Amino acid sequence: MILVTGGARSGKSAHVEGLVARQYSQVLYIATSTLTDDEMAARIARHRAQRPAHWRTLEGYRNLGALIREQAQPGEAVIVECITTLLANLLYDESGGADPDTLDFAPLEAFLHQQIDGLIDACQQSGMPVYIVTNELGMSITPENRLARHFVDIAGRVNQRLAQAAEEVWLVVSGIGVKIK
Repeated sequence: MILVTGGARSGKSAHVEGLVARQYSQVLYIATSTLTDDEMAARIARHRAQRPAHWRTLEGYRNLGALIREQAQPGEAVIVECITTLLANLLYDESGGADPDTLDFAPLEAFLHQQIDGLIDACQQSGMPVYIVTNELGMSITPENRLARHFVDIAGRVNQRLAQAAEEVWLVVSGIGVKIK
């Protein structure tokens, strides 16, 4: 398991795709984004265009551990892009539209950690390299609203768990990747 983290628009995607393309011809790319508006459609199109056409792409953000076990093929590298988007999608789904000012985040976070546990287990059992992309959200100001604060806290704790489980961790800043573990 290889974790690639950094800020938004830091070059994480290009970095991980370069790492993988230099070593593997067969790749399963798991995209966690969902099409929500025109801006997201443009982002998804940009990401698709920068990947080699022969890479297999699956879209999904729930039960990624099972997805990796069922879909990854021998000799294939796996890229999961990105954990922060996965967390946002799951948080949105599981909150059921509840008011963020009164929402109990403890059971939601427990559910998110179960999803991450399944991903970590699949990575450790797969025998294939799994590259996981995530955003480092904790290097900025503390958000002013409750939902954003909880999201940053949850993402930070998830990233710490992923980094502890990973064999390698890369930090990407301004398009330059630095191996930190």
